[in-house]
Amino acid sequence: MAMLQGRILRRTLEEAKARFNFNSNPILPPRASFSTVTSSTSSAAATAASDNVPPQLPPFDYQPKPYDGPSADQILAKRKMFLGPSLFYYYQKPLNIVEGKMQYLYDENGRRYLDAFAGIVTVSCGHCHPEVLNAILEQNKLLQHATTIYLHHAIADFAEALASKMPGNLKVVYFVNSGSEANELAMLMARLYTGNLGMISLRNAYHGGSSSTIGLTALNTWKYPIPEGEIHHVMNPDPFHGAFGADATRYAKEVQDHIEYGTSGKVSGFIAETIQGVGGAVELAPGYLKQVYDIVRKAGGVCIADEVQTGFGRTGSHYWGFETQGVIPDIVTMAKGIGNGLPLGAVVTTPEIASVMAQKIQFNTFGGNPVCSAGGLAVLRVIDKEKRQAHCANVGSHLIGRLRSLQDKHDIIGDVRGRGLMVGVELVTDRKEKTPAKAETAILFEKMRELGVLLGKGGLHGNVFRIKPPMCFTKDDADFLVDALDYAMSKL
Repeated sequence: MAMLQGRILRRTLEEAKARFNFNSNPILPPRASFSTVTSSTSSAAATAASDNVPPQLPPFDYQPKPYDGPSADQILAKRKMFLGPSLFYYYQKPLNIVEGKMQYLYDENGRRYLDAFAGIVTVSCGHCHPEVLNAILEQNKLLQHATTIYLHHAIADFAEALASKMPGNLKVVYFVNSGSEANELAMLMARLYTGNLGMISLRNAYHGGSSSTIGLTALNTWKYPIPEGEIHHVMNPDPFHGAFGADATRYAKEVQDHIEYGTSGKVSGFIAETIQGVGGAVELAPGYLKQVYDIVRKAGGVCIADEVQTGFGRTGSHYWGFETQGVIPDIVTMAKGIGNGLPLGAVVTTPEIASVMAQKIQFNTFGGNPVCSAGGLAVLRVIDKEKRQAHCANVGSHLIGRLRSLQDKHDIIGDVRGRGLMVGVELVTDRKEKTPAKAETAILFEKMRELGVLLGKGGLHGNVFRIKPPMCFTKDDADFLVDALDYAMSKL
């Protein structure tokens, strides 16, 4: 798989370079400039762009430690020899990232990069945030592991704090280790509670890669040909690509029709991301969830909100993504940002639904261990203390505004979408037909790395830049990112 992905990437880049005659020489000054750069305002950067000078990273008062470990080539060779061939990596020459501080990452040579992808939307507070780091270190000194067969205050304190963030009667917490685990447990709860089997998810969704959640996922690039059980995929209420545009009522009617014609008339549950992550930062049509939740509940099912990427204030306007649709789910799943990089996930539900799990022994060896619980509680406190939700709203609004101005300048930008610091930029070769700009995206992806910006990619065709940085990302960072994208696009 990895070899196939590598061949596809190389071929795509070769075709793109031949097509656009994009200069493959580095377009950056020597590495020394990264520790001595000067701040660039939006206007100054625009002037620099017109002078054909690449934009510079904002200044950052931090000196990475010297690195004397194995090189990128040595690590890649070892990885190919001892790790699974399904693992893939970004960039033609993969980066050896050895250190991180807040919204920045450093490679083996000490070069600084703006992390605009946050470890796949996982680093919420910032890399090695001192308060989160201190909580983890202090707990590590006392007790690393004991499991829930004994009492420990960390898991109880964390559960209490997390429950306080939830609306309605969502007060019972189960801790797990990942988003896939969380969604798998949520699906089990739904089936046990309702007595029904059929689950509904959206096309273009990603809910995990385990043998159970792979059925909920609806992107062929992530699915193996295995039995998926009773899973139904309905039309995606995508305002940009969807057949009904932003008409939530017509999408909701399709769900009703699917239940009536494609199931027994009863379902166990419906699961959705409010803004699809892997699918390319697709925000659901306004009002969609309110209508669908009503339809699903009438069909005997429960409603599950996948907040693995949208939770904890990242959208800016709300703490939870589902709140943007004015609904209260029956079950909420979360991971990634909950631990700022710790292997941590959670499922929160009502006491009534949780009671069905007591029929048998339900146990998770590492879920809610003292170290992860201490770190997770610190994350919640930092988000509140540093007012990261409001920060995401402020910086995100600035970022989206600048990206939409860039869209007016470059026809390759078909859509700019998202909320807060969960943003997608879809690249197309034809705005009317919305044809995926696959080759151009591959070239720009590499050029942004050369300029010092690490982006994510998403969507079925890999033509959406996913901009989902740590939540300490600043307006200066946003300006630099947009200026770098402008500079790179101007070279196409």
